[in-house]
Amino acid sequence: MKFKPLLDRWKKDLPPVRTAQEYAVRLPLDDAARLHALLEIFPGRTLEEIVTDLLHAGLDEIESAMPYEPGPKVISRDDQGDPVFEDIGMTPRFVDLTRRLKRSLETAKSPGKAKPGARRAAPRRA
Repeated sequence: MKFKPLLDRWKKDLPPVRTAQEYAVRLPLDDAARLHALLEIFPGRTLEEIVTDLLHAGLDEIESAMPYEPGPKVISRDDQGDPVFEDIGMTPRFVDLTRRLKRSLETAKSPGKAKPGARRAAPRRA
């Protein structure tokens, strides 16, 4: 999702289904101020919705920025008959891991249950 459609969505759409697991982050002060500015601009949205949507847009950008790395295997031919080589870069691995981990997150029963591939945060100090 690009950022322009994201702004349009914040104006009208309902938020998507959420995971049972929560993710806590501490933000740089400038980023926190910008999030709160977005909250004032879009008063119908919660902080969680804005952070979630920004993270989604960022993950989409990361995936699209992963470079194509042609491998030795020809997987098809383009319209001109030129070979199209399999991608041996990060993208196929990222897509496969995403699919596998999504299935495990969908079947998670308890918010406190450890998820495959999840990293536990270090205990907070008082």
